[in-house]
Amino acid sequence: MAMFVVLLSIGFTGSFISGMLGIGGSIVKYPLLLYVPAVFGLATFTAHEVSGISAVQVLFASLSGVWVYRKDRLLNYRLILYMGVSILIGSFIGAYGAQFLPSSSINMVYALLATIATIMMFVTPKELADITRYDGEFNRFVAVTAAMLTGLFSGIVGAAGAFILVPVLLLVLKVPTRVTIASSLAITVLSSIGSTTGKVLSGDVLLGPALVMIWASVLGAPLGARFSKKVDTKVLRVILAVLILLTCIKVWTDVLMT
Repeated sequence: MAMFVVLLSIGFTGSFISGMLGIGGSIVKYPLLLYVPAVFGLATFTAHEVSGISAVQVLFASLSGVWVYRKDRLLNYRLILYMGVSILIGSFIGAYGAQFLPSSSINMVYALLATIATIMMFVTPKELADITRYDGEFNRFVAVTAAMLTGLFSGIVGAAGAFILVPVLLLVLKVPTRVTIASSLAITVLSSIGSTTGKVLSGDVLLGPALVMIWASVLGAPLGARFSKKVDTKVLRVILAVLILLTCIKVWTDVLMT
C-alpha cells in the first residue's frame, strides 16, 4: 500500500507539472523514482527500470495534457509534424539502444540533458511575446535536427525530451510561450511513442509501477494544463528553470560521488 501511495504521488506531481509547463514530466519523475522509493525503504529501481517506467508514464501524461489544449488554437501543426516525426525516430533509437549501456551512463546522459536545459532556460529572452495564436515561420532544418538529437539522447533515459524542446522552441525558434507549451506536449506524445516502444522491446518496463503512474497521469496532466492557462507565462518559465536547475544539481552530485 505504501509503495502504491508513493508511486501515485510521484506520478501525479510529475504529470501536473507536465500539463502546466508543456513537458513530459521526466525531468521531475526520473530523480523522484530513482531516489524516493529507496529513501522510504520500499524499492530500489535501477536506472534502466526508472527509464522504462518514465517512458510509459510520459506517453499518457502527454496525451492527457494535449487533450486539454486541443480547442485553444495554440497547436502549431506544421511544427508538430516536422519535429514530431524526427523526435519519434530519434527516441526509439535511443530507448532501444540504452539496454546496452550501464546504469551510470544513463544517469550521466540525464545529467547532461538537465545541464543543457538549465542553461537554455536561464538565457531565454524576456522579450518573447505572449500572444495567443502563432502563424509565424520557423527554421525547418534547425527544428528537425534539434528534435532528432533530443529524441536520441532523451530516449536513453525514457524521457520525451520536452524539457529540452521547450528551451529550443522559445530561444532558438522564437515560438511564443503558450504556443510552445501546447505544441511541445503534442511533440512529446510522438516522442514518447518511440521511447516507450524501445523500452518495451528492450524489457525495461515494470508493468505494475507503470500502471500506477499511468493512472496518476490521467489525473494530474489535465489539471496542470488547466492551471497553466491562469498563470502568467513569465512565472511558468521561472518555475521550469528552477525545477531543472535543482534536479541538475542533485543528479550531478550523485554522478560525481559515484
